[in-house]
Amino acid sequence: MAHRFGDLEAVVMDRVWAAEDDLTVRDVYESLLLEREIAYTTVMSTMDNLHRKGWLDRERHGKAYLYWPTLTREEYSAQLMRDALEGTRSDLVLAHFVKQISEDESEALRALLRRVKPPRSQS
Repeated sequence: MAHRFGDLEAVVMDRVWAAEDDLTVRDVYESLLLEREIAYTTVMSTMDNLHRKGWLDRERHGKAYLYWPTLTREEYSAQLMRDALEGTRSDLVLAHFVKQISEDESEALRALLRRVKPPRSQS
């Protein structure tokens, strides 16, 4: 089951996903500081928590850690969608989803469904 991020976790993950390279806490802190008042230690503990929860991986680089996501934004979104379909009337969830997407998105979904092979049934 995919964890839904808290507000600050979501903002940090957005920064990490948008980055072209691995990031330090200072990189994320300086980016967030342009938009809001925030303590360096708050960013550090948030990134450490995301690492402990398995959403970020890290490697020591000198005195700091370099962080990167363990899943892409798209993989995370797919997990959330899968969770929404489990344990409920997935046909109703899908029907409501399809009603909310644009015609272009609907056509892209149809094209994708035509390309993807259905999973083999187990006998």
